[in-house]
Amino acid sequence: MSGPGNPPRATGRTPSGTPYTVHGTGPHPVVLIAGAGGTGRIWEHHQVPALTAAGYQVITFDHGPGTAGPGTAGQTGVQAGVRAACGADAAGPEALAARTVELLAALGLPPCPLIGHSLGALAVQELLLTDAHRVSGALLAATRGRSDVLAEALSRAETAAAYAGTRPPPAYEAFVRLVLNLSPRTLADEGAAAEWLDLFELAALTGESAAADRPLPPLGHRLADYGRIRVPVLVVGFTDDVLAPAPLGREVAAAMPGARYAALADAGHLGFLERPDAFNALLLDFLTTLAPTDPGVSHAP
Repeated sequence: MSGPGNPPRATGRTPSGTPYTVHGTGPHPVVLIAGAGGTGRIWEHHQVPALTAAGYQVITFDHGPGTAGPGTAGQTGVQAGVRAACGADAAGPEALAARTVELLAALGLPPCPLIGHSLGALAVQELLLTDAHRVSGALLAATRGRSDVLAEALSRAETAAAYAGTRPPPAYEAFVRLVLNLSPRTLADEGAAAEWLDLFELAALTGESAAADRPLPPLGHRLADYGRIRVPVLVVGFTDDVLAPAPLGREVAAAMPGARYAALADAGHLGFLERPDAFNALLLDFLTTLAPTDPGVSHAP
């Protein structure tokens, strides 16, 4: 059912089976690419309504393990965000970039904006190096262009846990994910912290928080390559982000000619869910700076 607060939507699958959803009927498409965990519902609570209300057609898709299976229907965007923060995609940025290209081709989209978060942002960065002609602009949230000591330590720890075949108790796992993904400002709000903790613990109890089972591959040093990117780019760093520290995002912006950088204060790795109004303002402002493409080229349903 569609209405003022519930825009029309259509679903489908790419030739390789990737599930996607097209929200709204606006003339200008925008593609949103989730981080590890890969469920498109991460965007539906805050970003999809804001974009469709502004007249955009929004495409989301699922790229993580099990995201199209039972138990995902009816989740809120926040619940999907917890899934995305707790899960991990077995494939790296290059594979996700290829899956995104397939989606763009399958829908016959014109060059359009891509919005990526975390692993999704890394995938967009790879796509900008190989298929920039498909992109009119890119917003990269919680990203990096190289590894660092903390990221390598986390990768070693998750790899060791995967080989050990053990999982911590759900309550402990939820606490760790809470601290890793949210800002001190959110944690200081006892009511908000309790709500988030419940969501993280639910994800752990239902087996959704499986990052330790599928550690991501190591990230190479890509900053020098980004000098070849000429597409308009906005990098958004979350100042309290532990998993993708804001200074590493600033490095990405500095490496791309003409790219801009914006910092969102009092926000952790899930800053676009913690401070959705501020994030959406940056997103909508960035989209207005991009040259429009011919909507007649799009064949999205």
